[in-house]
Amino acid sequence: MEPAVISDYKEPAPLAKEDPLTSMMRRFDVAAHLLNLEPGVYEYLKTPVKQIVVSVPIAMDNGEIKVFEGYRVIHNDILGPSKGGIRYAPDVTLDEMKALAAWMTWKCAVMNIPFGGAKGGVRCDPSKLTPLQLEKITRRYTANLLEILGPERDVPAPDMNTNEQIMAWIMDTYSMHMKRTETAVVTGKPLILGGSLGRKEATGRGCMIVTLAAMERLGMKPKDTTVVVQGFGNVGAVAARLLWEQGCKVIGISDISGGYHNKKGIDLDKAAEWTARNRTLAGFPGGEPVTNEQLLELACDVLVPAAKEDQITRTNAGKINAKIICEGANGPTSAMADPILQERGILVIPDILANAGGVTVSYFEWVQDRVGYFWSLERVNRRLEKMMKSAFTAVYETANRYDVSLRIGAYILAIDKVAATLKLRGIYG
Repeated sequence: MEPAVISDYKEPAPLAKEDPLTSMMRRFDVAAHLLNLEPGVYEYLKTPVKQIVVSVPIAMDNGEIKVFEGYRVIHNDILGPSKGGIRYAPDVTLDEMKALAAWMTWKCAVMNIPFGGAKGGVRCDPSKLTPLQLEKITRRYTANLLEILGPERDVPAPDMNTNEQIMAWIMDTYSMHMKRTETAVVTGKPLILGGSLGRKEATGRGCMIVTLAAMERLGMKPKDTTVVVQGFGNVGAVAARLLWEQGCKVIGISDISGGYHNKKGIDLDKAAEWTARNRTLAGFPGGEPVTNEQLLELACDVLVPAAKEDQITRTNAGKINAKIICEGANGPTSAMADPILQERGILVIPDILANAGGVTVSYFEWVQDRVGYFWSLERVNRRLEKMMKSAFTAVYETANRYDVSLRIGAYILAIDKVAATLKLRGIYG
């Protein structure tokens, strides 16, 4: 008897509100339908393995006790230990963590990395907290997750508003409880504590590698290519600089304070110096001021949204003037925008491929920590380039085989791999 399959998929009606979890599930449903996933496998793969909510009480500097809420969602651990960042933000929600954890599962599968997907966060406003308060939150959050974390279980990394110092506190707290130094419990650490060369630049470098691969497919040459980058943080600034160094002309950049447009090209050395002095691009003299919304609609060859989720939606997708979109951020394009961009012939390099350089070098860091032998920067970058190019080719060929977008091709590739692994391992119980 043939197994039942997911065969009754229908294009969903538009929603009044678009959010990361809904966008992820809509793409998942399309790929599951095309793969004819069995209903049981479908249910297994869409459901997180664990969803943890913890209270994080700390004594503030004045002695007052304040309780924050922390989350850790493990979406899947079929391929190996779960992997995913920790973010600190006032708008962190469990649903957001579920979406981001699922994206990590598919991202690791696309990159052929032996990790599952996870994501965590604490609902707080880091800008209103002292370093001591941040340390207390981090250590208490870590202590509350001791049974979840571990080099063979769940390996966090930096994300929005977290950094290598916070990873160092997590590593130290975990190590203190384990009674041994365990560097492999987190990635994105300082070099002196077992971090990897090339980790900070990895996500932006990965964006550059797949953008060049896409340009090659479309017959575009760097010297004739204009680039606009939304988000001038760790990902966007690195991607902009590396594409600039390859010969592309960067004509637009932005951060939370707004954007700047210069048809003749922006000097990224001056932009970097400006942000180093002023912390933001506000007042940057190297271009005409534009809003972040206007920046997305500038005429260019390559658009790199490297800021936040849901920046390109059904509202503005028809106004995007780029040949290639390389998603440096997680979920910058909503599901409702996908068909609009596809109809207009815009090649979208999806987030689960485009920004996977970060988790790839995190994997390298984890390997180096476990072996106790560290690689040169040249080796890290060489291996990153090899894996990113290989993943791009696999996604491109899958998309062509199923006659779908690169995004759905990436989901098909990832879901098929995780589903096949699940069938081989079987269900315990």
